[in-house]
Amino acid sequence: MSAPHVSLPDPTHLPHLPHLPPPDPLTSPLTGWTRAHWEAIADRLLDALTPYASPGLAQYRLPGPPSHSGPWSDGLEGFARSFLLAAFRIAGSGGQGVSGLIERYAAGLAAGTDPRGPDRWPPITDRSQPMVEAASLAIALHETRPWLWDRLDDRVRQRVADWLGGFVGAVVNDSNWRLFQVITEEFLASVGAPHSRSEIDAGLARLEDWYRGDGWYTDGDGRKFDYYNAWALHLYPVLWARIAGPRADPRLVAEHQRRLRSFLHDHQHFFGADGAPVHQGRSLTYRFATAAPLWAGVLSDATPLPPGRTRRLASGALKHFAERGVPDEHGLLTLGWYGPFLPVTQRYSGPASPYWASKAFLGLLLPADHPVWTAPEEPGPVETADVRLSLPAPGWLLHSTAADGIVRLVNHGSDRLPPPPAAADDSPHYARFAYSSATAPETPPAPRVGPDNHIALLAPDGTPTPRGRIHPLGVDGPRAASWHRALLPGDSEGHRIETVSVVHGPWEVRVHRVDAPPGTPVREGGWAVADDTAPPAARTGPGWALARRPDGLTSTLIGLHGWGDDEGAVVAAVGSNAYGHHSATPLLTLPSHPGGTRLMVTLVVLSADPVAHALVEGARVWTGADGSVEIRFPDGIRESVP
Repeated sequence: MSAPHVSLPDPTHLPHLPHLPPPDPLTSPLTGWTRAHWEAIADRLLDALTPYASPGLAQYRLPGPPSHSGPWSDGLEGFARSFLLAAFRIAGSGGQGVSGLIERYAAGLAAGTDPRGPDRWPPITDRSQPMVEAASLAIALHETRPWLWDRLDDRVRQRVADWLGGFVGAVVNDSNWRLFQVITEEFLASVGAPHSRSEIDAGLARLEDWYRGDGWYTDGDGRKFDYYNAWALHLYPVLWARIAGPRADPRLVAEHQRRLRSFLHDHQHFFGADGAPVHQGRSLTYRFATAAPLWAGVLSDATPLPPGRTRRLASGALKHFAERGVPDEHGLLTLGWYGPFLPVTQRYSGPASPYWASKAFLGLLLPADHPVWTAPEEPGPVETADVRLSLPAPGWLLHSTAADGIVRLVNHGSDRLPPPPAAADDSPHYARFAYSSATAPETPPAPRVGPDNHIALLAPDGTPTPRGRIHPLGVDGPRAASWHRALLPGDSEGHRIETVSVVHGPWEVRVHRVDAPPGTPVREGGWAVADDTAPPAARTGPGWALARRPDGLTSTLIGLHGWGDDEGAVVAAVGSNAYGHHSATPLLTLPSHPGGTRLMVTLVVLSADPVAHALVEGARVWTGADGSVEIRFPDGIRESVP
């Protein structure tokens, strides 16, 4: 294979952000971006909201489909989440040069809490969306206290406290929402308003129930691992401690710091060399909010990262989206990933939901002369060496490669399902075997199951079985394993598919033990690659297939054992991938399973490095009579699967 031409966004041409400062190659040799760039983008995002403000400035009614909570709640969401961004901007500047923002949000607070006013906010009721927004308001009010809360009219302060007080005694969703109650009621305590210390303590205690070790929480009972670790479960304890001050138990604060430090050791590996976060989990429309815990670690003295690396990772994420049209031409954050793309949203997502991305600007609370803003940028882990990282708590195995800057996350533990006997569904953002910083999963309309990074039995009509509930079998060194039940129509018990993933460099070998009725087709898909400009090219042969994007990013799938010599295939799709309008996935199919348990081994490759694909013919497997598998990777390295 010849080396591909790789076309990257032009970092000097950002038409949606025309007024950015010039890059600083001395302090920021990797991104060129400084604190001034963060301030300029914050100002652009805030200015762009003004045409959508209600007359009293208490709501922002943005264009787009409403959430399941309705436009009234969505308007509050627009105010609260943008107020969070405004608060970091106000506090970060010491209130200087931002008088317009202070006046704007002071007016909105007065109008939104007027119970008889036309701009009034919906009340906080059991399990209602305003609970989420109340926490953002509480954080923003605390961080801007000298410039806003302390200067509000006494009647407005009382009304704000009364509205936030709707949290006291209310029923809260048993998830990261418990922390919204903690934050809001701690703010009420800080201003001498009625609150419940027992509810604050109960919320913090519930967080303990979800801790799984090594810095990882599940977002509620079950195996719910995703970026809520980053922008909620670690972030809110840091912000709670800032509000609570001497009221916080120092032992608990120290434990939260220890966990955040451990989490950041892992989290730094989730960003590709181009700044892209690994595309996994729900609420991905929050985009660069993945940078929030990087700053939180610095704010709370709980980071293992040098200051130059913290800024490089955070600025890299923000710049990655800016180079790809975020915000849009109107300065707005849309419901999507790059452009609008509703399949990355949930029922609770409204037009202003993406403004939880405001959390990424937490670093503005750090003074301008802090080392995190002044130290020279340092490369992220993916830029300097190949990395393999075992993450036993969530059941993940991460492998990244410096040659192409791609991070790949192998998933044998997160399905976002409540504990049994709850029914299993199949979210594309949790059910795939792997996710990356360069790809997104296929998201066809439910109940269809995308073919990428998935092995399935095929029903007589061709419908693939979902993965459903993931049963982890462990993560150790280069290996991660799990099993799931493939349910065919009319099948109450299902058929066990056990999979061991073994990774080395850019390569993953999947060893499947597939139980199926005789004659059942089996299908496996590789990585889906996507592009806006043109459909990915396809090549196939006996037992293999590949799809290549115009810039050279290539997904290759090769049957190493148990697949036979049938021709591989590439399935194309339109409009089903967050990374581009045109997408393609390589597939292998065994037309007829012989019955019982069959060993099937596949080499799965995603890389923009032509060498990674040129070597694939050197991959080999040998099977033992005891069911063991010996793997030789394309570069000659050997691993075994018992």
